[in-house]
Amino acid sequence: MSDWAGIFWLVILLLGNAFFVAAEFAVMSARRSQIEPLADAGNKRAITALRAMESVSVMLAVCQLGITVCSLLILNVAEPAIHHLLVVPLEFIGIPEGIAGTIAFIIALLIVTFLHVTFGEMVPKNISVSMADKAVLLLAGPLMLLSKLVHPVVFTLNAIANAFLRLMKVEPKNEVNSAFTAEEVQSIIANSARSGTMEKVDALMLSKALEFSNLTAQGTMVERQKVVTLELGATVEQFERTVGRTGFSRIVISDGNDFLGYWHLKDVMSIPDSQYREPISNVELRTMGVVAPDTEIEDALEQMRAAGEHLARVVDAGSNTMGILFLEDVLEQLVGEIDDQNQKRGIRRENRSAQ
Repeated sequence: MSDWAGIFWLVILLLGNAFFVAAEFAVMSARRSQIEPLADAGNKRAITALRAMESVSVMLAVCQLGITVCSLLILNVAEPAIHHLLVVPLEFIGIPEGIAGTIAFIIALLIVTFLHVTFGEMVPKNISVSMADKAVLLLAGPLMLLSKLVHPVVFTLNAIANAFLRLMKVEPKNEVNSAFTAEEVQSIIANSARSGTMEKVDALMLSKALEFSNLTAQGTMVERQKVVTLELGATVEQFERTVGRTGFSRIVISDGNDFLGYWHLKDVMSIPDSQYREPISNVELRTMGVVAPDTEIEDALEQMRAAGEHLARVVDAGSNTMGILFLEDVLEQLVGEIDDQNQKRGIRRENRSAQ
């Protein structure tokens, strides 16, 4: 083989090595969530890509075999050609043959190593990782074809590797794991927000939704002793002052022992001014739901939503009220602070201020 033929094969082998490196990282890095919609729409490349991703162990074996073969051939074909091309001019300028051969070998080795690592490994790897979804659509087809051509060799090597893994108590997997724990998803969301690929508001909402699933009614309720209440028989004036002082639009009513229900601000506003200092008697108490303390917060939310209830008593096994679960507090766990302008205003009846 001539020296220039060796250079030609160097280029071909570098391209082959780059293909296998890019295909390996594409199969490992591509996201099923991006490929599956295309496959469902009938995209043939996407269907092939999914097959490759579902047989990742075999695909990696093909890539590793291809990389190994290309690397060995580069050293055995390209290095001698470059070495010979360098020896001639070194001897021509008067360097002794033995020294010229050593210098040429070192330079040829450095050149081949640089080309192999840079253009055969790093460049295709970085391209494939940065655009893995597109890369797998482009490279999965040829890779699947090669896997069929070298199936006996790959099957044997893969079986040996899997047997060795089982001896080490490691279970081989054919597909890259694309499922994540809640903590991993939170980390992904945080990184996406920092990199600017996700709006901070959306990231906050998603983070709160993940935290939301770990909460219980007991962890979200207002404890019994902290609940703002009025005694049954309270006057409109007392109710108004309580709303104005706390900013709450719903006030829990108690009989001294337990919570009976609650009145909403608009229930009391309908009472005539003439009854301002009289006990509230013609307004029906709104009912509250009942939930167990260990009820998951999303289940409590669904129960309250289905019943149209804004408040629920958190009751222990002995039927004792531990606290009150407010629908607003449940929603704030998910979306953040809720600014209720009705609560901020309270009841404003200017004509009463003169009484």
